Amino acid sequence: MKPLSDSPPVVASYCATFLKPEMLHIYRQITALKRCRPVVIAQKREEAVRYPFEPVLLIAKPFTHFLRRFWFRQLRHAPWQISGTELRALLRILAKTDARLLHIYFGHIAVHLLPLIPAWQKPSIVSFHGADVIVDMDKAAYRSATREMLDAVKVVMVRSESLRRAVIDLGCDEKKIQLQRTGIPLDEFPFRGRSFPPRGRGGEWRFVQAGRLIEKKGLPVTLHAFARFSGQFPNARLTIAGEGPLLGTLQELASELKIDDRVSFTGFISQEQLRDLFYASHIFMHPSETGSDGNQEGIPNSMLEAMASGLPVFATEHGGIPEAIENGVSGVLVPEHDHEELGRILLDAVQDPDFLSRVGRAGADAVAQKFDQRIQVRRLEDIYLHAMGS
Repeated sequence: MKPLSDSPPVVASYCATFLKPEMLHIYRQITALKRCRPVVIAQKREEAVRYPFEPVLLIAKPFTHFLRRFWFRQLRHAPWQISGTELRALLRILAKTDARLLHIYFGHIAVHLLPLIPAWQKPSIVSFHGADVIVDMDKAAYRSATREMLDAVKVVMVRSESLRRAVIDLGCDEKKIQLQRTGIPLDEFPFRGRSFPPRGRGGEWRFVQAGRLIEKKGLPVTLHAFARFSGQFPNARLTIAGEGPLLGTLQELASELKIDDRVSFTGFISQEQLRDLFYASHIFMHPSETGSDGNQEGIPNSMLEAMASGLPVFATEHGGIPEAIENGVSGVLVPEHDHEELGRILLDAVQDPDFLSRVGRAGADAVAQKFDQRIQVRRLEDIYLHAMGS
């Protein structure tokens, strides 16, 4: 697999699972590379039809993997790390592909690969995406291993300034950190102005939230705020697109709030279906909140896609969201956990369709300015090439 001398340099992207449904942003990033040639290394492959890509080179888990993991986590109270067998297999793949740089997706995965980083002797990069900045960081051994990993890699990439601050708190050298934002393919979500329902109780307002059904997405706040809104607009409808462990709990809450006949849970839907849902809706809600385990958002991809399409966004002052939304200009922000305030602001906003139109237009402009995939991929390649010394 040795490339010709004039071929683009090879970047090996390590992703433990290539790819989970919610990892579309990683797929977009890898497949958009032009000045570098990507290869993927993974422990297992999923969703191959949804995410077609070659080559994906699999490193099988040794039969002792689960025992080794138990020994590290339960007996040593430390993050597990790859075995000598796995290390040698990875080194062989990196040599075979003539990779010049290794990009490890997610901070906690890079800790598992810590033996590889100094052994390979070529530059390694790690990217933090959100939850991975707090995984088990309340344990001294995990924080120590993470600091060791941060010292060993050449570059640390983060998706938001809030993640930059969190990584610095973990002990990372600020000079190593590069802000590389999520890239949104603007041509897949072209701006479209919305026509809003007329004033009055009969208005058929359409709300949407999309993402994993997990704690930090603030979905109970969405349901409570919508319940307040639909008390005055009984023809309003809310669609929640996504899968996750909270589905049953959310369905029960919708029933308790007596809005289950106005709320649809679609499960995971395709990008085409999501785009159509955005264009058929009037308002996107994303009241993110810090989870009980400290888990925070970077900047939610579905929110950026909704903004790009021209959908007015109502979200929270959380994580990296204020880096994408200027309150009252390119979206509306409320405090975390405050469904009363969110409900009140929604009721006020729908009385002013011109405001919603302005917010929708400004939100799309903000995404085009900061999150255009073409610009972000060029920046990523610049980071890669600089790290390689090219």
